[in-house]
Amino acid sequence: MTTRRYAVVGTGSRSAMYLSSLTDTYAHVGEIVAVCEPNPARAGYHAEQFGFDVPRYEPADLEAMIAEQRIDRVVVTSPDHSHADLVARAMRAGADVVVEKPLTTTADGVRTIAGAMRETGRDLVMTFNYRYSPRNSELRRVIADGEIGRVLSVHFEWALDTVHGADYFRRWHREKENSGGLLVHKSSHHFDLVNWWIDSNPTRVYATGGLAFYGPDGAGAAGAGERPAKGRDAAAGDPWAIKMAADPKLKALYLDAEEHDGYVRDQDVFASGITIEDNLGLTVDYASGAFLTYSLNAHAPWEGYRVTVNGTEGRAELEVVERGWVDNPNVVDPSATPEGAAGDEVRPTGERLVVQRHWEPAREVAIPMGAGSHGGGDAILLRDIFEPGTQDDPLGRASGVLDGVRAVSVGIAGNVSLAEGRAVTVDELELGVNLADQDLDPTAGRN
Repeated sequence: MTTRRYAVVGTGSRSAMYLSSLTDTYAHVGEIVAVCEPNPARAGYHAEQFGFDVPRYEPADLEAMIAEQRIDRVVVTSPDHSHADLVARAMRAGADVVVEKPLTTTADGVRTIAGAMRETGRDLVMTFNYRYSPRNSELRRVIADGEIGRVLSVHFEWALDTVHGADYFRRWHREKENSGGLLVHKSSHHFDLVNWWIDSNPTRVYATGGLAFYGPDGAGAAGAGERPAKGRDAAAGDPWAIKMAADPKLKALYLDAEEHDGYVRDQDVFASGITIEDNLGLTVDYASGAFLTYSLNAHAPWEGYRVTVNGTEGRAELEVVERGWVDNPNVVDPSATPEGAAGDEVRPTGERLVVQRHWEPAREVAIPMGAGSHGGGDAILLRDIFEPGTQDDPLGRASGVLDGVRAVSVGIAGNVSLAEGRAVTVDELELGVNLADQDLDPTAGRN
């Protein structure tokens, strides 16, 4: 297989998975030859951690980087609102793209990316790693094999705990113009799973919710006590604070990097300026006639999710408890998923998939467990990214631009619904992509 020349755009926490892969497991098929990152401290931290020495470019010099370093493929792990511009520019400069979820945050962003793909014919790979978790793959198999018949409805409940959930209200994600809110940044994972599980396109969305717990007027603020501007200044033992100086990675990537760009990683979750929601509920209609009811809570005492799929011949239920409870999280990296966070519980505390057909007893479906994060799912995803076509994919886990559009279309429509108090059709967003006809290359990003 030909060795590709890679550049990584954005060297925050999420970039580590790709940088480590290209300097170790997949060094035989890919080489890091440049990074595009405005903060020299963050870029320097990863270079030291993974042992590479490559030029650093500013975002304004993306095209020059691609030309000068003869880049074949760009991995975009920058903040969500920047994805559309960076993806389109990279393609027009002659590079293919791997992009972290979400694809983008707005309808304009979708149109920008779709236009660049049509103009250039470049390839785009979406990294929906939740598809690769064995528990989620098994549910896909159950549905695809017809074990519960044709899907009529799905109920999906996601609970973010007071470590992981609270962290979205400290970081840049807390402003909707940066992240699209949790309906786009976080829930695009979940909407992609549903789209993939039932193999249908979303058509209409109604959303409700708001900022109920965090922020200065949230229900949680009353019991949180006197609040500092930054979490690092909180009293010892404050469960709403993070101590970045105590975590070498957080200290290097953010605390020591503040002098270069002024970005404060540990804003207080009860401070003003939060424009995203922490409690959300949606109803989504699908072209197949099925519908989804979805809820997201960002201040739960445990973390995990419950999914119920009702079919014409039975029902499937998936329950996953990723972290059963939260101890004092001051010294934990809260940006990590529960499986990757520091502390006593580093694996899911429970997962169970049950299938029951009409007039039959329920049976539990065995869920295979691999090595590594997300039950071994990340390892399979990375192979699809760096060595496409070298492993079987009967469930269609590899994803491209159309999958990315389907996922964000629900969140984008949901944000319009929240703002206007009405049901919103995906068609009225005018995304410039025909999901039903797959007018962009349906093989883009796939094996």
